[in-house]
Amino acid sequence: MTVATGRALRNRRSIPWAAVPCRPIAAFRSGVIDAVGAGARLVSLFGLADGDRETRLVAVLADDARGELDATSARVEERYPALTPECPQAHVFEREVAEQCAVTPEGHPWLKPLRRHPPDHLPSGRSVPPVDREDYPFFRIDGDELHEVGVGPVHAGIIEPGHFRFHAHGERVLFLEIVLGYQHRGVERLLETLTPVRAMLVAESIAGDTVIGHAEAWCGALEALGRVHKSPRAQAVRAAALELERLAAHIGDLGAMAGDIAYAPAAATFGRLRGDCLNLLLTLSGNRYGRGLVRPGGVAFDVTAEMAAAMVDVLTRVAAEFARAADDCFSAESVQARYEGVGVVPSDVCRDLGLVGAAARACGFARDVRSDHPWGAFRYAHIPIATAAAGDVAARAVLRRLEVERSLEFLIEQIRALPRGVARADAGGPLAPEELAVALVEGWRGEIAHVVLTDERGAIRRAKIKDPSFHNWSALAAAMPGNTISDFPLCNKSFNLSYAGHDL
Repeated sequence: MTVATGRALRNRRSIPWAAVPCRPIAAFRSGVIDAVGAGARLVSLFGLADGDRETRLVAVLADDARGELDATSARVEERYPALTPECPQAHVFEREVAEQCAVTPEGHPWLKPLRRHPPDHLPSGRSVPPVDREDYPFFRIDGDELHEVGVGPVHAGIIEPGHFRFHAHGERVLFLEIVLGYQHRGVERLLETLTPVRAMLVAESIAGDTVIGHAEAWCGALEALGRVHKSPRAQAVRAAALELERLAAHIGDLGAMAGDIAYAPAAATFGRLRGDCLNLLLTLSGNRYGRGLVRPGGVAFDVTAEMAAAMVDVLTRVAAEFARAADDCFSAESVQARYEGVGVVPSDVCRDLGLVGAAARACGFARDVRSDHPWGAFRYAHIPIATAAAGDVAARAVLRRLEVERSLEFLIEQIRALPRGVARADAGGPLAPEELAVALVEGWRGEIAHVVLTDERGAIRRAKIKDPSFHNWSALAAAMPGNTISDFPLCNKSFNLSYAGHDL
C-alpha cells in the first residue's frame, strides 16, 4: 500500500495517534485511491471533530495478502473532493461522513441520506439546520410501461424496518433502491460517553444476531489499548462461541432459503438444528445469543469438563443430521432450479463495492479475517476458506453449507482439547492515551471492524463501528436487476443482512 504510516498497524494492535499521518486532502485522496487500486480494501472511513471548525477524516485500509492494516488522515472543513468517483468502495462511507459530520464530499454521485438523522460528530464551532427525516429523494425511471412497487418499512412478519422500492417492467426488476435508518440509536456516541460496563452492553447489542462478533471486536480494541493479554483458554472459548454463532446463523439461513422455495423438509430440519446451536450458546453463557459471555480479558464463564463432553455430543449429532439434510436439499432438482442463476453479483461489482463475508467469497474473493488477519485461537487453528465463482443464490447457499461443515469440525476439535488456564485476565487498568486501535472479526456475515481512538486522558474520543451489512446492502441492490420481484425474498434471504447493524 502507498499510504504507510511507518508504524506496524495490525489487527488488535494499537499505535500512537501521532503516528497516523495528517496529509493535505489531495494527498490523502490520491493515497487512498492508489492503495485500493493496487489491491487494498477500505475497511473504514470516518470523521471526528478536530478543533473548532475542522473535521479529521480517517481512513483504515487492509492489505489482506500481507495481513497488515494502515491508517491515514486529512483535515477538512465543510467540503472536500469525493473519493467515490474513483474509489466506489468509499460510497457508503462518504454518505455517512456527510451525515454525521456535515461535511460534503463534492462530486459524490449518490449523496443521499444514509440514516436520516442529525449530525452527531460536529466540530464545536459549527451548526447545521435540522434534518427532515422524511425528505428522501428517491430515484425515478420514467416510462409508460414501468411501475414502482414499494415494500416496507413496516413488514408483514416480525422483522426490522427497511424500505425497498422496485422499478419494474412487468415482473422484471430494473432497479432496486433500499432505504434504511428507521431505528438509528446513536450507538457510536453511546460507546464514547457511557461507563465501560454499560458500553459493553451496548456493544453486544449492535446487531442482535451477532452478539459474539461485535462483543469480540469491541473487547479486542479495548484490550489492545489496555495492554491486556488473554489466556489461551479464554481465546479458545471465544473462538468456539464465535463459531457457534456462525453455525446457528448459517444453518438458520439455509432453512429460511429452503422455506422461501417451499422445500419443507430442509426448512424444518435446519430450523431445528439452528435451535440446537443456540442452545449450546445458552449452555456456555446462560443466554441463547451469548450475551454476557465475552468480556474484556476473556470470558465471564468457563467450560467444565462435563459441559465440554456434552457439547461435543450435541455437535457430533448436529453434524450427522446436517449432512443428511444438506445432501437431500442440494441434490433436489427443484432446489437447484430455484437457486442457480438468481441474484447474481458480478465479480467486478464485488470488487468495486468492497463486499465482505460469504457475499464476497461467493464471487471468488477469499476474504476472511480468520485467515487474512488472524487473532486469538485462529492464529494457531486454521479453518479452510471456501470460495465460489457464480455469485448467485446457489453459490451463497453452498458456501454456507461448507462453512457449517468446517465450523463443526473446528468446534469439535477445539472443545475436546481446550487449553488450560484462567477464563479471564484482569482488564481493569486504564486505556493508553492518544492511541488508535483497530479490531477486526470475521462475523457470520463478514468483516466486523471496531476502531477506537483515545484522548489525552485515556478516555474514548471516537468509536467507529462497521457491521458487514454496511458494505453488503449495496450488493443486494446490485443483485436484483434482471430478476423478478418474486425472486426478492429468496435473494434477500441469501444475504440476510442486518438493519440494526447498518442503522447503528
